[in-house]
Amino acid sequence: MARRPLDRLGSFKIKLGAVVVAAVTVTAVLTWLSASAALNPWLAIPVAIIAALVLTQVLAHGMTSPLRQMTRAAQAMSHGDYGQRIDASSNDEVGELARAFTSMASELQQTDLLRRELVANVSHELRTPVAGLRAQLENLVDGVTEPDPAALSVALTETERLSSLVDHLLDLSRIDAGVTDVSIERIELTPFLHEVADAAALGAGARGRDVRWVIDVEPPQLTFLADPARMHQVIANLLDNASRHSPPGGRVRVRARADEERRTVVIEVSDEGPGIPHAERELVFERFQRGGRSDAAGGTGLGLAIARWAVNLHGGTIEVGDDPSSAASEHGASSLIRVTLPDA
Repeated sequence: MARRPLDRLGSFKIKLGAVVVAAVTVTAVLTWLSASAALNPWLAIPVAIIAALVLTQVLAHGMTSPLRQMTRAAQAMSHGDYGQRIDASSNDEVGELARAFTSMASELQQTDLLRRELVANVSHELRTPVAGLRAQLENLVDGVTEPDPAALSVALTETERLSSLVDHLLDLSRIDAGVTDVSIERIELTPFLHEVADAAALGAGARGRDVRWVIDVEPPQLTFLADPARMHQVIANLLDNASRHSPPGGRVRVRARADEERRTVVIEVSDEGPGIPHAERELVFERFQRGGRSDAAGGTGLGLAIARWAVNLHGGTIEVGDDPSSAASEHGASSLIRVTLPDA
């Protein structure tokens, strides 16, 4: 990054003063030299003025260079090009503005990328169940398939998948709009987790997932402070995620305990699936992602992103934790999702 003549000065006003002083000094020196050399004033004065103007132009050009770059970048951004960056080598107000502009351009570029990915992913997620539902209904209308329970079950499954995607997209719209409707109350964990697990078991059974559910709450009368609807959504998404990645006959375990020292409640959901590699643990909480790859296990790829949002609303944390009891841990992977919530 090339430094300009006045970059060392830390204020735009000081730079303007330096330009004025330099112009006056050049004019005065040239005038004095011309007088000492007995030059014609009508020749010496224009020369001094021109020299002062040239010096002023050189110094001012460097001062306003970031402003011109920002103008060009703004014009490019108006046409969808967010890759423009500003050469901010000075520490004055213009330099701060240039750095803020570059930061804004980076955020807009990331937002535009996320928007494009969202549109592409939503289109892909919608296409699969819509195509399956349409094919099944066409078969029923044409008489190729009899409207028996099995055929109707296939149509119902695709309809439920569409409904789930729509619900998740509505939740995403609330996230982006900053809607934080939380109604906190004290909840008994044991009946709460059994209720969520029973609903998850019905859903898993309808989708042909053969899994076993284990609930372990210590102590059994443990309670915590949360919004029941939001936390139901969090646990349901975690159980759905676990059931989708469990092998046939696998076990999904939900364990809850109190951390009295930190005054928190910890809820862990684990399965016996292949697990998430250590390097990809943060990626699973991004939209439409599963361990850094597109979700190919039948989900929308939004459940864990929404779960993180709901947990954050409660001031808690959600992460992929280490699970030494899992066979996948031998390869550095883990299927354990840990939710930590404040209980005070």
